[in-house]
Amino acid sequence: MQRRDFMKKTALATAAFGIPTLVPASVLGKNAPSNNIHIAQIGCGRIAREHDLPGIWKHDKARVVAVADLDSKRMLDGKKLIEEYYTQKMGTPYLDVKTYTDYRELLLNKDIDAVIISTPDHWHSQPAMEAALAGKHVYLQKPTSLTITEGRQLVDIVQKTGIKLQLGTQQRSSEQFRLAAELVRNGRIGKLHTVRIGLPGDPAGPDAPAMPIPSTLNFDMWLGSTPEIPYSEIGVHPQHDYSRPGWLRHENYGAGMITGWGQHHFDSAAWGMNTEFFGPQYIEAVAEFPRSGFWNVHGDFLVKATYDNGIVMLTSGTYPNGIRYEGTEGWIWVSRGSYTASASDPVTQGNNSKALDASDPKILLSVLGENEIKFTRSSSHHGNWLEAIQGNVELLSPVEIGHRSCSVCLISHIAMKLGRKLEWNSATEEFVNDPEANTYLSRTQRKPWGTDLVYQKNK
Repeated sequence: MQRRDFMKKTALATAAFGIPTLVPASVLGKNAPSNNIHIAQIGCGRIAREHDLPGIWKHDKARVVAVADLDSKRMLDGKKLIEEYYTQKMGTPYLDVKTYTDYRELLLNKDIDAVIISTPDHWHSQPAMEAALAGKHVYLQKPTSLTITEGRQLVDIVQKTGIKLQLGTQQRSSEQFRLAAELVRNGRIGKLHTVRIGLPGDPAGPDAPAMPIPSTLNFDMWLGSTPEIPYSEIGVHPQHDYSRPGWLRHENYGAGMITGWGQHHFDSAAWGMNTEFFGPQYIEAVAEFPRSGFWNVHGDFLVKATYDNGIVMLTSGTYPNGIRYEGTEGWIWVSRGSYTASASDPVTQGNNSKALDASDPKILLSVLGENEIKFTRSSSHHGNWLEAIQGNVELLSPVEIGHRSCSVCLISHIAMKLGRKLEWNSATEEFVNDPEANTYLSRTQRKPWGTDLVYQKNK
């Protein structure tokens, strides 16, 4: 029997019996599954399908071998998507992807090296902490957490376990954001004094009458640590497609665009501002909130953050979506250009087409000297994570930096709620002389879910 025929029949047989095609490297060579990082996908919705899975499976050093989703329909759709991709890439039925409706069972699988967490925002910190405690490396979608307390708990657990956690702030792997930050840090626009960030708000929505819970959905677990409320489809995710989910617009599960996109831009801005490990000294905001309907996150808003180095950062939906650094000798503008992470990203491309611009085009052509500040180059944020797991590079978006950029989002949201100027202490991660504001640093968590129980058990 020819080797090619033998391999084809072996692959077909193992697929038929539901056995992953994991065979010795001596048979399949350097890209054999036995030599790869085995990845599990937790959460099989829009971002997983359109962004995280494609970001991972294009790298031969990784294999996505398992999925978990508490909606069994989405779980099976995820399994099918992955298997079809690998079958097309490898030319045979290549892999039987394992399925789990409870991610905690997935974390017990010792064959899994790492997980991607692409769940709703209220299900970010807890599974990331539990994955770290299980010894799994983590790629975590932003925002890092729903509260300052959750974020610090996650940092503590990750640092305790030593796993590699990469935040999904993928703008750090975009050439234009890196270059803009380098040019600003090296003084090409003089002394930086103002940063303007454009972020959209969200519209109000309709009422959400109670509906029967789909038979495929574990709704109680989906709610997790958030308050128990009746099920409605616009409060969770669409049952018949993978368009933008309604939970993004309810404060039980997130804070709206200030966290949804805010962490991307605040993270990139901090790179250029040299404020990655501390936040603003003062924060103040005004915002409109819906007066009716189920969706209740902020609409139009303006946030002013003042740093102790004199930089003022202004964030509003009245600015184009992106970042404008303004210095004493010019300005630099940077955005995603035509890039979107998913087909339903809320960006008007016509107003967001230029990825990089400056007051003088010569600024962008400036060559950095040997002794000037240069950041790690990366063409793939997921790839940087895989390389870091193998010990070859440093993470571009490690957990402490992710927590700090998320903290700017969260204290901005608190300022929106209170409508007055707040003083923030980055060292203690508390507001100064403001007990009312400090009540927003954590949330009551509905048992048996939540980070508090995980943290207290493992601190």
